[in-house]
Amino acid sequence: MINEKLRNELIDKLMAAILLLRNPEESYAFFEDICTVAELKAMAQRLEVASMLRQGNTYDAIVERTRASTATISRVKRCLVYGADGYEIVLERMRQKNNEGNGQEVDEDAGA
Repeated sequence: MINEKLRNELIDKLMAAILLLRNPEESYAFFEDICTVAELKAMAQRLEVASMLRQGNTYDAIVERTRASTATISRVKRCLVYGADGYEIVLERMRQKNNEGNGQEVDEDAGA
């Protein structure tokens, strides 16, 4: 479900632009231009926090691995529980891709 307070013409164009990226090299180039290094690191950190929360890691383990603050971990956890399921979609697809790369069968109906 899209947050209508977030949605506008400029953000629609941004999302469409992201979907045009074809590989990691293009993604790196685009995000290096559009974000600061700190913004990219923060987004990567939040994704890792979400993944670790889904795996059942403790806050202490997450802090140790990611150096995220407990406030950041709590915010990500709130998104996992009450958010728009964006993390869930990406984490499930990453899991599926990882399983495919390991030669494991993937149940398309499982997860997101």
